[in-house]
Amino acid sequence: MGRLEDLRINAYLSEVARGYRNSAFIAENLFPVIESELEKVDIFEFNKEAFQVYNTERAIRANSNVVSPKGFNKKSATLTEHDLAYPIDYREEDESKKVKLQLHATNVVTEGLKLKHEKQCADLVQNPNNYTSGNKIILAGNSKFSNYGDNNIPASDPVGVIEDAKDAIAGKIAQDPNTMVIGHESWKKLKRHPQIQGLISNNQNKIVTLNFLKEIFEIPNIFIGKSVFVDENGNFVKVWSDNIILAYTSPLSSRTEYDPAFAYTVRKKNALTIDEYRKEGNKLKYIRATDIYTPFLVGPEAGYLISDTN
Repeated sequence: MGRLEDLRINAYLSEVARGYRNSAFIAENLFPVIESELEKVDIFEFNKEAFQVYNTERAIRANSNVVSPKGFNKKSATLTEHDLAYPIDYREEDESKKVKLQLHATNVVTEGLKLKHEKQCADLVQNPNNYTSGNKIILAGNSKFSNYGDNNIPASDPVGVIEDAKDAIAGKIAQDPNTMVIGHESWKKLKRHPQIQGLISNNQNKIVTLNFLKEIFEIPNIFIGKSVFVDENGNFVKVWSDNIILAYTSPLSSRTEYDPAFAYTVRKKNALTIDEYRKEGNKLKYIRATDIYTPFLVGPEAGYLISDTN
């Protein structure tokens, strides 16, 4: 196969990788992507000024309303390269349809890169040390959502906990959170909680859906974290633990690093590519995915962590 034909296949596989979607991966809803032309980037950490609602009314012949800049923290960072390759033996290639096997390899390595990103983001937002004082709570004892109550112990209060989280964010950035991520184990307890089910009309089936949660909590974007990874012992582990994260994320379809939000993934423009190379005397070909990105928490006051719900 000539080099030009190789390039055509690689361009096609790169488009496959860029269009790849796995519904289990939800991190980009908390860490929306901003593209950068360069690998070295300036990261802005937003303060209250970025979210403030200003007095903008002006009377006739009155002075203009002027913002009193409070400044912001800026730090430089270099984006990290990630790559993963899938080997194809020439005998395997002879036994299968060439492009079909390459598509399988592309999906495997793309899934690997996406899972890495999901895990990085989940680790950041599930770490209480990354939140400001008053923007986190660790549930314990009877306050856990797994406590449905009995004759002697009142049930826990998930609605109150989530409403307190909303108030904490609004009190610091003057914006209500618009995104909530619920770990799958938390979701299983939350949707069966008698307090939540009690909010459903008696004329309806007592089935709690995401749309119902969006209505009662007035949060338009709610996602369930279901992705898993395999640890060093070969055990499946959930990426999202029994935690709930509320956040304000930029609603803009075309975002920049100047738009205040809880978090971002900064990715080098067009960095996600698929190429191929050979080793072992040309008997093995490798389909390789490469991406260059780094997830950042840029506005910790715009997020809230509810830990250990179960």
